[in-house]
Amino acid sequence: MAILWAPWRMEYLMSERTPECIFCVKHAEGDDRGNYILFRTPHSFALLNAYPYNNGHLMVAPYRHASSLSELSAEERTDLIEAVAKAEALLGRAYSPQGMNVGANLGHCAGAGVPGHVHVHIVPRWEGDTNFMPVVGETKVMPETLEGSYERLLKYLEE
Repeated sequence: MAILWAPWRMEYLMSERTPECIFCVKHAEGDDRGNYILFRTPHSFALLNAYPYNNGHLMVAPYRHASSLSELSAEERTDLIEAVAKAEALLGRAYSPQGMNVGANLGHCAGAGVPGHVHVHIVPRWEGDTNFMPVVGETKVMPETLEGSYERLLKYLEE
């Protein structure tokens, strides 16, 4: 029997949730490489999801802690969408996906893992990237480490 390892999922599932907002903490720490922050704009930043659905799964969040798009100023919303477009283009160059999921879950009941800080997920997709493993085995097999994804994206960001 072959054994496939996806240890980062269990780390997330078993981790203790802190009351701190990960987006507020990560952008303020100033450790972009350590926090997998790829780029910053005047009002937003893009980072790798530490518990991705697919390799290259990015999140874009405003610096300001706001729970919805309507709480952001027009300037912040525009900047956020421009950052999402930049992240989409970056993923296209780095991974050549056949499609992408782009979306925001507003509120806990809508699936937001961080319901108090609006953020947009961008997940590259390929035909056949969902198979029996997540359905039957409740396991997602990731062919690239977070560090590998970060380095790949940085290379294409600089082009």
